Amino acid sequence: MSAMMGVLPYLVAVWIFLAGCYGLATSRNLIHAVGCLAVCQSATYVLLLAVGYRDGATAPVFSDVEPGSRPVVDPVVQALALTDVVVGATVTALLLALVVQISKRHGTVDPDELSELRG
Repeated sequence: MSAMMGVLPYLVAVWIFLAGCYGLATSRNLIHAVGCLAVCQSATYVLLLAVGYRDGATAPVFSDVEPGSRPVVDPVVQALALTDVVVGATVTALLLALVVQISKRHGTVDPDELSELRG
């Protein structure tokens, strides 16, 4: 049971990523594609938290005890996860702004109908 719990977060991250990729590959709407891309990136949140998790560890706050007296989770991974959330929100906002501009200029958000963008 313990070995499965060690692998489970990684399997969840892969499942979330593949679900987002499937939605991205089958999307017929640019807004839906942006949402699926955000789902793909949310798999990285689960992956980072799984990498930084330590069984029985606490938050890395050392104001109350001496450093090294108890196990703590990796604060670098937590910082990377927070940075990942901020970057993901920024990329999603930028892509949605581009979709709005495409909709205004071409009157559609269907990628198949955007023939003017082909070379």
